[in-house]
Amino acid sequence: MMSSIRSRTPPELAPALCLALAALSACSRPAAPLAASPDREWPFYGGDAGGQRFSSADQITPANVRDLKPVWRFSTGAASIRADALRHAAFEDTPIMAGGRVYVCSPFNAVFALDPATGRALWSYDPRIDPTVRYPNEDVCRGVAYWRDPAPAPGAPCAERLFTNTNDRRLIALDAATGRACPGFGQGGTVDVGRGLVLQRPGQMQITSPPVVARGVVIVGSSIDDNQRVSEISGAVRAYDARTGAPKWSFDPLASARPAITAGAANVWAPMSTDEARGLVFLPTTSPSPDFWGGLRQGDDGDADSVVALNIETGAKVWAFKTVHHDVWDYDNPAQPTLAMVAWRGVARPAVLQPTKQGLLFTLNRDTGAPVIPVEERPVPQGGAPGETLSPTQPFPTAPRPLAPSVIRPQDAFGLGPWERDQCRRKIAAARHEGLFTPPSLQGTILYPFTGGGVNWGGLAFDAGRQVAYVNTSSAMHLVTLIPAARVRAARAAEPDVEISPQTGAPFGMRREVMRSGLGLPCNPPPWGQLHAVDMRTGRILWEVPLGTTEDLAPGSQFLLRGAGAPNFGGPMTTASGLVFIGAAMDNYLRAFDGATGRQVWRGRLPAGGQATPMTYVWLGRQYVLIAAGGHAKSGTKRGDQIVAFALPGTPPAYRPLR
Repeated sequence: MMSSIRSRTPPELAPALCLALAALSACSRPAAPLAASPDREWPFYGGDAGGQRFSSADQITPANVRDLKPVWRFSTGAASIRADALRHAAFEDTPIMAGGRVYVCSPFNAVFALDPATGRALWSYDPRIDPTVRYPNEDVCRGVAYWRDPAPAPGAPCAERLFTNTNDRRLIALDAATGRACPGFGQGGTVDVGRGLVLQRPGQMQITSPPVVARGVVIVGSSIDDNQRVSEISGAVRAYDARTGAPKWSFDPLASARPAITAGAANVWAPMSTDEARGLVFLPTTSPSPDFWGGLRQGDDGDADSVVALNIETGAKVWAFKTVHHDVWDYDNPAQPTLAMVAWRGVARPAVLQPTKQGLLFTLNRDTGAPVIPVEERPVPQGGAPGETLSPTQPFPTAPRPLAPSVIRPQDAFGLGPWERDQCRRKIAAARHEGLFTPPSLQGTILYPFTGGGVNWGGLAFDAGRQVAYVNTSSAMHLVTLIPAARVRAARAAEPDVEISPQTGAPFGMRREVMRSGLGLPCNPPPWGQLHAVDMRTGRILWEVPLGTTEDLAPGSQFLLRGAGAPNFGGPMTTASGLVFIGAAMDNYLRAFDGATGRQVWRGRLPAGGQATPMTYVWLGRQYVLIAAGGHAKSGTKRGDQIVAFALPGTPPAYRPLR
C-alpha cells in the first residue's frame, strides 16, 4: 500500500494521505476473532434462480467491513495467452459457488473450477473459440449454470454438471467434478445452438449470458448485431434436454406479429430467470430490427421489448408484458427479471421486477403479468422519420419515479469551463429533444438516457426482509442521427471511427455517438453514475448516492469532479447484514455501502476495472466476496484477467461443507 503513495503529494491530497496513514495504523491492530458462520453457496448467476443477488451471509457487517482485505487472486491467463484479443473483451463474469467449488469463466469462454478457500485451480476447460473473430458486443462470458441431476444413472459421470455458452454459439455441458465434457450431451458434450442459421459474418450472433436450467431443461438466449439490416436473423430462445442435449422447443418473440411485419432479432441477450415451482422461465426480450427505424414493422412488434413468461417444459407462452411499444430507440430489456415477494402497500405478492434502460422499474404479478404497481400509458413525442408510425403512448410505472433523468435543455449543459459548456450547449440546441421517447430524426435526436442505460445488464439486488431494491444507473446522452441510405457509405468513409450502421433494407442508416465535450466529459450534468435504494412497499426512493469516480480514467480529475459519479456496467449484491457491494463504475474499485443510509463504508482497490457483478459465499465458516477485475473494452477501463477474493482476517470455527 505504501508503494502507491507518490513522493510528491499535492496539497489537496494531504487529507487523503492522513486518512490512509490512519488506516494503516488501524490495520496493524490484532483482528477480532471471526464469529462462527454456517456455509452458504451462491449456486446461480444471480445468487438464486430468481436473480435477487441477496445472500443470507452476515459475517461481514457495516461495523467490520473496514477490515476487509484481498485473501486470494486467480488469473484466467487471458492477459498473457490472448493479450491482443483482450483489447476487444469485457470481463463481466459473476462466479458461482456450488458443490464445494467456485466456477469462473473468462471472456473467451474458458471455464475453471477453484478451491473456495484458496482460489487454487482444480480443473480447467477451454472450448478454443477463434480469437480473431470480432464480436459486436466484445468477447464476453457473464457466467455459467450449475445443475445437479435429481436422478442420475448409478456411477455415471455428470451427476453434477455445468452448462456454459460460448461466443461462437455453442452450449457445452461439463462434469462439474472433473471439467470433462459430458459424453451423453449433444455431440461429445456440445450442442451447436446456431445450427441451420445463415450468418452474414461469423460474429453476427453470439451468446454472452449464462443459460438457465430447471426441470431438466436448459434454456439459451443470444446476442445479435444491432442496426445492421431489416431482415435480421431470428432472436428465438432455444431449449434443450439437460441430460441429452436434444432440442425441446424454441420461442420467437416476433412469431405473433408475423407475417405482417418484416423484422428479425427481438432476441434475449440478458440473463433469464426461472421459477421451478411454477414451471416458468422469464425472458427479457429486446428490440426488433433495425433499431432506429420501424416503418416495415408497423404495430406493436409482437413480444419484442417485453417480459415474457414461458412454460419451461413446453415453451408455451403464459403471459407477456410490454415495456416499450414499437421500439425505435434501442430501449430493449437489458437486465435479468428479478423474482421476489413484494409487499406493495402491505400486501405480499409474487412479483417480477424489471429495470430498464429508461431508468424505469416495472413490478409485475408473477402469475399473470399484470402490474402490481400501477402502470400508466402516457403521451410521448410524435413526428417520426418518413415512413414511421409511432405509438402515441408508452408505459410508465407510477412508482418509483424514474431513476435516471430524461430531459435536458441547452442551458443545462455541463462543462468544466465556459468554453466547454458553450460547446455542449450548442450541441444540445442543434438536436431534436422533447424528452423521453423523442423519435430518431435526420436532424439528430438526443436519447436521454443513452442506450447504455439507465439500468443495464447488471440488474438489481433485492433484500426481501427489508423490502428494498438496490439499483445502479448511468446517466449520459446519445445523439442518434438518421442518414439517407444512399449516403451511408460516404458517411462511413468520412468518419471511420464513429458508429455508423447501414440498417440495410431501410431508407435510413444511423449514426450514434455519446454527447461529450472537447475534454471527453458527458455534456449532461452529473452525477453520471448513481446507486439507488427503493422501498418496494411504498415505491419511495430511500436514498441515492453517486457511484464511482473518474480517478482511473483521468488521474486527478476526481478532485475537480467530486460527487460526479461515473457511468457503470455491472450490478449490486446485498447481504443479510445490510451491506451492498458493487464494482461496475469506470474505476478500479469494489465498494461497500451501508444499505440503510447509502454511506460508503469501504472500498477495495482492484488490479483492473471491476465492470462486473460481485458475489459472496461462506466456506468453512469464512465469508468471501469475489469480483472479476478485468475491465471492459467499451468503457476504456484497465484490462486484466483476475478474480479477486476479499475476506476478514482471522480463522473462524469451521462448519461442515454444504453438499
